[in-house]
Amino acid sequence: RLKLDQCGIKLKLHQWLRFSREARQNLIEHPCETAAERATYRRDLINLIAAVCQEQASELAVEPTPAWEDATVIPAVVLEQAIAKGVSLEPVLWQCLTPLQRFALIKLSCSRHENSNFVPALQEFPKPKTQVAAAIMRAQARHAS
Repeated sequence: RLKLDQCGIKLKLHQWLRFSREARQNLIEHPCETAAERATYRRDLINLIAAVCQEQASELAVEPTPAWEDATVIPAVVLEQAIAKGVSLEPVLWQCLTPLQRFALIKLSCSRHENSNFVPALQEFPKPKTQVAAAIMRAQARHAS
């Protein structure tokens, strides 16, 4: 799903299901980190949808600075979801997450997605090695204000 958001294509479930196992695996394994890789991924996916499904690909707007790439700011939608679910989400934890993990939490926080998996996903992600870092950050924040 992350790769689809990165390249600006909405892939529908019925389209995915029509792809061969090999085509699906290629999409999963295809790199999508650089602008060139994203452009190639997008082109290949558009061509695959056209060839296999005889449909035109649906486009999505690509965020120029996606929230999941910023480890310094927890998006409001994620904080609101954490509060609603009664869990604490410290900045140090957000910083320790990979961009893919942050992407997952953002998607699970959106009302149009199944957010019952928010807490299990958060519990599955690795925690900072010690809670000392979190305590230091809280103390620094209190001292600065």
